Amino acid sequence: MVSIQTLNFYGWWQLIVCGFAFAGLFSIWYHLGRKQQDIGQVYLALSILCWSFSGGVEVYYSQGVESLTDIQSLQLNGFRSIFSLLNSLLILLALPWFRHQPKWLRPLTQERYWPLMVGLPFLFCLLPTLNKMMSGQSMKFVSEPDVYYAFMTLFLLANVLWESFINRGLKLLAYLSLLFILLTLAAQLYKFTDNVINLVLLSAIFKTLLIMLFFALALSWVKAISESLQLDPALVSIWMTTPEVSLPGKRHRIQIQGVKNNSKEVINLTPAMHQLLQSFVECKLNDPAGGWLEIKPKGMDTRRKAYAINDYNEIKRLIQSILDGLFGKDRWVRDRHEKPLKEALFEFDQDKGRRIRLRIPVSQLHIEEV
Repeated sequence: MVSIQTLNFYGWWQLIVCGFAFAGLFSIWYHLGRKQQDIGQVYLALSILCWSFSGGVEVYYSQGVESLTDIQSLQLNGFRSIFSLLNSLLILLALPWFRHQPKWLRPLTQERYWPLMVGLPFLFCLLPTLNKMMSGQSMKFVSEPDVYYAFMTLFLLANVLWESFINRGLKLLAYLSLLFILLTLAAQLYKFTDNVINLVLLSAIFKTLLIMLFFALALSWVKAISESLQLDPALVSIWMTTPEVSLPGKRHRIQIQGVKNNSKEVINLTPAMHQLLQSFVECKLNDPAGGWLEIKPKGMDTRRKAYAINDYNEIKRLIQSILDGLFGKDRWVRDRHEKPLKEALFEFDQDKGRRIRLRIPVSQLHIEEV
């Protein structure tokens, strides 16, 4: 049996620290996420608020008594389980809003029935808890129903945290998230023992770690937003050379400035992508007022005319090759990187939809024959 002093101290710690953490996470959402209509952070903030409420209940039961009666202990444990279940449910409801998820998980979280998929297990775990609080008895295998629900939550959260930090280039935080999962599992398993002191200690540790991870996740999200491309075509410059030899497997370098942190970056392109970009640059330099290239039409006899571009997918592959060189393969996001770069580099002829040219001014294009 934990002492009243320990219960009171732990209750005040949860009430104040978790309440402050909720306010901090909610503030980040209010200033940034609200504008992007992203409510995932709201769910995460509310999950932390559940622990604050749990701390308030512990403070309430520890006031003015020297020890808890059996009924009070039963009620307190019941409220702990309820707030723990709510915490897990809110975390699961936040998962669909994570931009980076394992491929096997995304089809599940994007289902319209995802709230139902996580809500039904929540109800199945909640009912035994309410039954225990009202009857004073519980079945052996459902003595701690919130633990079983927490196992599912931890498994899914571990995968999503790992993907989020890895895809944002934060490998150390990814490993720290796995360490957090292990400590949390240990705390959950301690609920099946009578070692209350260690349970309180582990609970304080894993709750602190989760709060820090949620703030790290929020800041990594802010970092990702700050890295979103906001390009001015007039400030983008391209340097390239005509290669002497184009061998299979050989990659050709180009220099591009004004896309990533306004620095001059050297990237490698395949011969096909290099040739396509070179065609755009040469056409723009030879005809500054025009500089249009035409995409080969589908379903027509094109043997009498040569086209520089076979289909629209070649433009997409060129953009993606440049992004892979600038940020690393699979380190960029379509809406924040691919779409802005395409709009900055190219423009389509509104009258003739199959014509496309570079949007970059001639003064910003440099090609050298070798």
